[in-house]
Amino acid sequence: GFFSRTWWASSYHHTEELEAYLKGVHAAYPSLTHLHSIGRSVEGRDLWVLALGRFPTHHKIGIPEFKYVANMHGDETVGREILLHLIDFLVTSYRRDPVITRLLNNTRIHIMPTMNPDGFEATKVPDCYYTRGRYNKNGEDLNRNFPDAFENNNASIQPETQAVMNWIKNETFVLSANLHGGALVASYTFDNVTGSLKGYSRSPDDDVFIHLAKTYSFNHASMYKGMGCDRQTFPEGITNGYSWYQLEGGMQDYNYVWGQCFEITLELSCCKYPPADQLEKFWRDNKAALIEYIKQVHLGVKGQVTDRNGNPIPNVIVEAKGRPHVCPYRTNEHGEYFLLLLPGTYVINATVPGFKSMLKTVEIPDNTGNFSALKQDFSFSEVSIRSRAASCPKTPLYQDLELASAATKPTLHILVLMTVMLVAFK
Repeated sequence: GFFSRTWWASSYHHTEELEAYLKGVHAAYPSLTHLHSIGRSVEGRDLWVLALGRFPTHHKIGIPEFKYVANMHGDETVGREILLHLIDFLVTSYRRDPVITRLLNNTRIHIMPTMNPDGFEATKVPDCYYTRGRYNKNGEDLNRNFPDAFENNNASIQPETQAVMNWIKNETFVLSANLHGGALVASYTFDNVTGSLKGYSRSPDDDVFIHLAKTYSFNHASMYKGMGCDRQTFPEGITNGYSWYQLEGGMQDYNYVWGQCFEITLELSCCKYPPADQLEKFWRDNKAALIEYIKQVHLGVKGQVTDRNGNPIPNVIVEAKGRPHVCPYRTNEHGEYFLLLLPGTYVINATVPGFKSMLKTVEIPDNTGNFSALKQDFSFSEVSIRSRAASCPKTPLYQDLELASAATKPTLHILVLMTVMLVAFK
């Protein structure tokens, strides 16, 4: 690979080495990669992202955006290093391996090896257990620092968190994972819950999340065995986040609720900061899973919503019936939507705020092998306006759904429609 000339495989990359490495990859593969910083840490270190794909610098219509984020807890280091291996594998396999070639031709993949460079540098003595390097320079846990979907999170938003929130807002991310350490399991949304649910916090897309978590777990060398660490057991190597332990202000819930991006949390090593000579094995254990998981961005259905002149309409609510999001999923500036759904029959509802809805029944096959979700466009012949951006509640408290689910199911849908109407006409 790209690194055969270097010592890189068996040692950790500190800030300077990480930057040199990413710049080296970009210099060697300028048309396949785009290197940029999305912000700076408290101590002023760049938050580097390497985007890879046939069109790495910008979004292309119909090509979904995928991301991996590692090292948001500075002392959890395996993800940081295996993402560097992943970059090497992707760039060196392009045009040589037909699967990787198709993957990069049909997907834009964003890789952020470290979200908390300050915490990583502050971890002077590598340790398998918790250290102060977990936090950013201000002593904040970045995975408790995002706005929360269930309660008002009073944490003051850190620069690293704000950078990621802006990044999510500026890209059409469809699927994501964030890489942690200290356990061996794939954990999925929701992480938080309102009072009455016992033991499991189910999202409207629970079936998709279980599939995503299992895709990683079963393609990993051992995660699927569910042995975990320290006598922890996770059947099939997956868990609902809340079932494991409740947390407020987590990044995966934020992605799903406000970013329209399905994210899971991958715990990749029992030891948070293992000896460097184990890194090669961690890469081998995770390689197939990292690739198979990216392919899942092509699940489901995607398309464009246009007006009578063929112009794209942004901010159109497009959702599958029976899967309402309290903050409705909307088309981007190109009028595009992406919905991750397992194979089956669905009714897709497109609503231009202030106009009537359009319903289409779709039969969704498993298209991940074709690297393209099913395409289903909507054209509103009576509309020739740019729809106004409806504001999304800053805290779309899932309580409201909760209260309704105690009553009958239909009430739930009426309630969500009311929420949607309120949002649309604010």
